Amino acid sequence: MATFRLQGSKVLAVDMTGDAVKAKNGSMVAYDGQMAFKKMSGGGEGIRGMVTRRLTGEQMELMEVTGQGTCYFADRASEINLVSLRGDTLYVEASNLLCTDGGLRTGTSFTGLRGGASGTGLFTTTVEGTGQAAIMSDGPAVVLRVTPQYPLSVDPGAYIAHQGSLRQNFQSGVTFRTLMGEGGGEAFQIRFEGDGLVYVQPSERNTIGGDV
Repeated sequence: MATFRLQGSKVLAVDMTGDAVKAKNGSMVAYDGQMAFKKMSGGGEGIRGMVTRRLTGEQMELMEVTGQGTCYFADRASEINLVSLRGDTLYVEASNLLCTDGGLRTGTSFTGLRGGASGTGLFTTTVEGTGQAAIMSDGPAVVLRVTPQYPLSVDPGAYIAHQGSLRQNFQSGVTFRTLMGEGGGEAFQIRFEGDGLVYVQPSERNTIGGDV
């Protein structure tokens, strides 16, 4: 299995000995040794995945990298976080996924909450299996623990990913900027309940629900 490690906070180094990884198309910045690069259709899910992603609006273009040596990945100086999966599922915004072990399965999942926030459908990208994944954030990400006693509400523009046994609810109502009188239009929150981890970034995407 390939070994993931960080070079600083904005470059991912992957050591490979004949292994394969899936990475965001165009994210390779350097490599040593012998590497081969192949663009993958449908986010690595073939024709069916390509059709599914077009229908759901969850866009993700990946390339497969195989070889011997070390390959370095980065994207727009984004901060990078490593996530370990042990047979569980990571739910992540497609634009925030940088790289995964080749054996991890990528797909799309119905979430029931994204339509009002981002205008890109009610689906998100999933990464399943055992191995490592690298996700990106605009600024250093914060990993927040959710327990049955302590649910969590998140601004959808700051949400990156989550894992664990979590239930999600997409709620209209008050958000942080609304409280400061800076909101515009209808405001939204994502509420997580259960047991797991939520990754958020200190910078917000634009959403169609107003300045949330």
